[in-house]
Amino acid sequence: MCYCFAVLSDSSSEAAMADTTLKQSRTGRRAEAVTLVAITIVALAIVIAPVLIIQPFKPQTPRGVQLAFTLRLWSPLITLLSFAAGLFLVASLWSGTRRRWKKVLLVVVLIPLLAAAWFARQNHFEWMFNPLANAGYVKNSDAPFVEDSDVVLAVANNGEAAAYPIRQMAYHHLVQDVVGGTPLVATY
Repeated sequence: MCYCFAVLSDSSSEAAMADTTLKQSRTGRRAEAVTLVAITIVALAIVIAPVLIIQPFKPQTPRGVQLAFTLRLWSPLITLLSFAAGLFLVASLWSGTRRRWKKVLLVVVLIPLLAAAWFARQNHFEWMFNPLANAGYVKNSDAPFVEDSDVVLAVANNGEAAAYPIRQMAYHHLVQDVVGGTPLVATY
């Protein structure tokens, strides 16, 4: 009788251990899934934040510009590491996933990670601030669109002067010119 009790006790302890292992496995898989979602959010945020901070026709602070360029500097490395970690987590979750829709969901989560890694390597500031194509320069008397009250960025060099209306530079933010025989880039 004592022997039978011991066998039952071993059997029930094995079942308890199996139940504990199953709960730990589910908890581990949930943690992996939450980590995968968090990595995806971070990768997207580090790429999207500079675009939201620096926009044409929006006031910008020095701190905001510094933050945007810091994120822009680090985004290629961070998004590459995020994609590698995401790929590892998807591979880890894949083997324990039996339902097809969950496997499709795992692959779908990789798409924004891949997009963030690609977008981090693009110069989206160039997309936002198009250079002024075929800029024309005229004398003040031939520029009726510039009012006396308009704010201008003025440059004087070697007896020659040029003025660039801020209203027109607000979108393009820079203009290439030669003033007084010296090539320059005026920025706003």
